[in-house]
Amino acid sequence: MSSEIVVQTNGLTKVYGDNTAVNKLTLRIDSGDIFGFLGPNGAGKTTTILMLLGLTEPTSGTARVCGFDSTKEPLKVKRVTGYIPERIGFYEELTAQYNLMYAARLNGLTDKAAVEKIDKALKTVGLADRAESKVATYSRGMKQRLALADILVKMPKVAILDEPTSGIDPKGITEILALIKTIAKEHGMSIIISSHQLPQVQKICNRVGIMSKGELVVEGPVEKLMKDTASRGRFIVEVQLGQITPELIKTLKQVNGVIEVERSGDVLIVTCTEDLRPKIAKAIVDAGGSLIQMKVQSQALEDVYMKYFSEGTK
Repeated sequence: MSSEIVVQTNGLTKVYGDNTAVNKLTLRIDSGDIFGFLGPNGAGKTTTILMLLGLTEPTSGTARVCGFDSTKEPLKVKRVTGYIPERIGFYEELTAQYNLMYAARLNGLTDKAAVEKIDKALKTVGLADRAESKVATYSRGMKQRLALADILVKMPKVAILDEPTSGIDPKGITEILALIKTIAKEHGMSIIISSHQLPQVQKICNRVGIMSKGELVVEGPVEKLMKDTASRGRFIVEVQLGQITPELIKTLKQVNGVIEVERSGDVLIVTCTEDLRPKIAKAIVDAGGSLIQMKVQSQALEDVYMKYFSEGTK
């Protein structure tokens, strides 16, 4: 059974004068995806988001969200989407609860239905004890939680988050990411995260798209992209031994495909052209060494980003 398409663009293009901000973008995001939209400033991410939301018209091409044309049916698109911009806008002198009630009314909820949803949402994001506090007293991380509560009250099919962890401390980042993942899983919500924070995106996104100079350079499942990149580059194998000797290091350097062997404490870092763990293990055993464990270092999403970004800028 094929997945439901929640976001689809075909040849989506936006030109400002002599500058092509987005160039013939063709993209598909399926129901339930947590999609990471990556790229440096000026890559075209924000312009793409604005076109998806119907906030700016494309020069050419089309964008559809949950089957609705973003240009011709912007109000319908807004009903099925939630958007958290990088600069979150709340009424600072009003309480968190009142801000959410105001938004709920704008979305057509009755006060009775809204109160129940608001209480539940604030509890979910950990702000129930600050519901009556003015938003002006909130930290950046608390405002981001409040924005997620707003998403939970509206309960859209697609939520678009622009730099959701910007300006938040490490503990807060971990908590925000956990909340996003929980919301997506428990409510079957598709989430698009526009971010520069590659390690964070890697933790929760199942698919990513990398943009450079208005073009989608690469797109696909995170694990596949990392595997494809690793297969074209180098594998790093960590080898833990009972005892490291100069003879064992020399033996490993002679294994065909091994590029470099370095010692780091009680671990050998073996750089290879491919996954040579079976050959490395055999060489160690044949040389009388005591192998404790081996593992391939995980390919960082940053490696994928740097590879495709450098290709996209040539």
